[in-house]
Amino acid sequence: MRNKIDAKTLDLQDKVVTLKRVTKVVKGGRTFRFTALVVVGDENGHVGVGLGKATEIPDAIRKGKEDAMKNLIYVERNENNSIYHEIYGKFGSSSVLLKPAPEGTGIIAGGPARAVIELAGIKNIRTKSLGSRNKKNVVCATVEGLSKVTSPETVARLRGKTVEEIMG
Repeated sequence: MRNKIDAKTLDLQDKVVTLKRVTKVVKGGRTFRFTALVVVGDENGHVGVGLGKATEIPDAIRKGKEDAMKNLIYVERNENNSIYHEIYGKFGSSSVLLKPAPEGTGIIAGGPARAVIELAGIKNIRTKSLGSRNKKNVVCATVEGLSKVTSPETVARLRGKTVEEIMG
């Protein structure tokens, strides 16, 4: 079971990835609702994504932020502020390829994936969005991929070996 992260102790920033207006036609006319896809993070390895729906935009953003705080994950990063290894994240029909990059590369990512990566505190990474370009699915695929990143120390501990034996 994954450790629960206490969102109250973290200094979280939020970024609205997308706002949508949804219209429902009823007998009396049209009713409008808003959907907000929000990413929160502390730029120090913690990141989460949430979806909020309400009749007013600020309420939708607030609900999205609260939902994102419930779904925080921790991302392992190396000394270059990048990830340790290449990995695919998949959600729905979207998949995102995440590749580590050397110091000075910067963030090479599309809009939805960039929001997640910036708020996770990763400074050097290359990404490629594959499959569906749906923003929610791309964001969720990026979070899913980042949650699977492991450090050499973790792998060595799980296998009962030293880091030198794992790295070769």
